[in-house]
Amino acid sequence: MEMEIERVNISLHTAFVITGYTFTELKAVWVTLSEGNYSGRGEGVGIYYLGDDQDSMIKSLEAIKPKVEQGATRQEINELMPPGGARNALDCAFWDLECKQFEKSIWELVGITPNPLFTVATIGIGTLEQMANRAIELAAFRNIKIKVSDQSPVEAVAAVREVRPDAALVVDANQGWSLSQLEEFAPKLDILGVKMIEQPLARGLDHQLANFLSPVPLGADESVLDLAEYHVNSSNYQVVNIKLDKCGGLTEALQIVAAAIKDGKTIMVGNMTGTSLSMAPAFVVGQECGFVDIDGPLLLGEDIKNSLEYLEGGKVMPPSSLLWG
Repeated sequence: MEMEIERVNISLHTAFVITGYTFTELKAVWVTLSEGNYSGRGEGVGIYYLGDDQDSMIKSLEAIKPKVEQGATRQEINELMPPGGARNALDCAFWDLECKQFEKSIWELVGITPNPLFTVATIGIGTLEQMANRAIELAAFRNIKIKVSDQSPVEAVAAVREVRPDAALVVDANQGWSLSQLEEFAPKLDILGVKMIEQPLARGLDHQLANFLSPVPLGADESVLDLAEYHVNSSNYQVVNIKLDKCGGLTEALQIVAAAIKDGKTIMVGNMTGTSLSMAPAFVVGQECGFVDIDGPLLLGEDIKNSLEYLEGGKVMPPSSLLWG
């Protein structure tokens, strides 16, 4: 087994603003595993709010590389490495390699018949005019996710709703609100027809939601990184956002899917930005989701070859095996 590690830097076509952060460039890592005539690829983007960046991912991958080249399996690397972007890239490369070696599609390996998905398109934080104009530009998308801070979030959603009365709206506060703000904002967002409020409170403050009955379903993102945190932190949420960079790959993501289905949770699949190589394994998780957020490539100045096909209405077709799986 040979393992190659590559830096991938791609500029976003416009700056993307969320609570506390502005993104202008994708800084990802690719892993390629080769054995005989077969090879598989995976992409990791990391978790920006935990310092899981390109340099730290490469450091982790260089450390595990000797064990991989000596024959460590996908199951073993999931035990040897912690969740995060590095393990995600390696885990997904293993899945892709297994598909090639067994001459089977990812759908045959996981036992799922794929269907097209309908992704949200995301509007970053801006002025009310900017956000409304962006919503108009996204007229082809029937599902819109609105990034908000604690500064006039209801007004931002109202501005989008005014120009897009047809759209299904999701709001993402990215840990930016207090409980009192959530109590104030949620009823107003309910009136505006918001389908879900994602990560309203800071990671670690989930217990504050125990006695709050929200009129809008609440989603856990930063509060549920992996399967262990799902079991600890998901009880106060109706929706769980699974991101492969958070949980460390498709292997653990499928375990969270199974747990969430058993618990009657609505599942969302999300992304940390990324090329179509990140979105392809997320597409597998998306088959079980009520909310789908795999619009990362749409934020990039350019995507990679054999990219996912994004159609009218935000419809996304299953990935080609030339891309992944």
